Amino acid sequence: MTRFWSPLARALSPYVPGEQPRVADLVKLNTNESPFGPSARALEAMRAAASDGLRLYPDPEATELRAALAVHHGVEPEQVFVGNGSDEVLAHAFVALLKQPQPLLFPDVTYSFYPVWAQLFGLACETVPLDDAMGIRIDDYRRAAGSIVIANPNAPTGIALPRAAIARLLDEHPDIPVVVDEAYVDFGGESAVPLIADHPNLLVVQTMSKSRALAGLRVGYALGDAGLIEALRRVKDSFNSYPLGRIVQAGATAAVRDDAYFRKSCADIVAGREAMTRELVGIGFVVLPSCANFVFARHPQRAGPALAAALRERGVLVRHFDKPRTAPYLRITVGTADDTRRLIAATRDILGRNGAPVDATPA
Repeated sequence: MTRFWSPLARALSPYVPGEQPRVADLVKLNTNESPFGPSARALEAMRAAASDGLRLYPDPEATELRAALAVHHGVEPEQVFVGNGSDEVLAHAFVALLKQPQPLLFPDVTYSFYPVWAQLFGLACETVPLDDAMGIRIDDYRRAAGSIVIANPNAPTGIALPRAAIARLLDEHPDIPVVVDEAYVDFGGESAVPLIADHPNLLVVQTMSKSRALAGLRVGYALGDAGLIEALRRVKDSFNSYPLGRIVQAGATAAVRDDAYFRKSCADIVAGREAMTRELVGIGFVVLPSCANFVFARHPQRAGPALAAALRERGVLVRHFDKPRTAPYLRITVGTADDTRRLIAATRDILGRNGAPVDATPA
């Protein structure tokens, strides 16, 4: 029954997450989860934390986790904020930093939660079109703005800007907050974290869901000047002062400290991405250059929605975004080598044995 809804709830267009089906033997390449399990050290730490101590509230400051992240990124603990997934951290940033008198700028093709938060929190916003190659042009952000948020690498394209481009964006906007969402940076992007020391308006947001294979824990964090972090903390403590539980903090801290496993997992995913890209190109796909754990690809002779539906019929899930500029594309997560083999086999079956389209519909 909707008659008790507030006007705001009625007006919202919520974010739609990727499908999480409960069907056996699916090739699940639609939600950018890691194909590998978490660090063994993280699993051991979580088992140890499942003790009588769970009757007590967790550390509201996540002190040990923040200290581990500070060491990993070469910053001070007071420059680290942690939250219940990077989505929560970003939502806090929209309230604490990005809600300004002038409009918020973000790309027209990007993480689709940004316009949802802008609507929820009452932010005026403007979208900045990507170029014809689906890339972000820093020059296009030379306009009046109250704040800026970009994903780098961008989602769902996977295309990354070099650190030098982020530095130029910051130099051109020294007086407004700039948030760089680096959910996928560990798969080949250049992090903006080294720019924090010289840019007090920069907030970098990362997640442990992708490169540390902890999507089920929901851990995200932000790095920036201590003043920006204090603004996030003020919002957090006005909303939920205990966002991360004891088991979560233990597992996340151990995962950060297991650097060898982290680096190997990232390298394996990058190798898998390059192998999958070669296979897709070999059967006629156009694949955008990705620095993420997914690729954004289209087939010139097959419509995106039809191809996604045909793959699903064959037990392969990919993500399709039904918007004008993204409609021809599929976002395909990097899985295991076997996942890639099944993806390519299913796609060949749809297109024809050699990749030639059968009953194709132009994109």
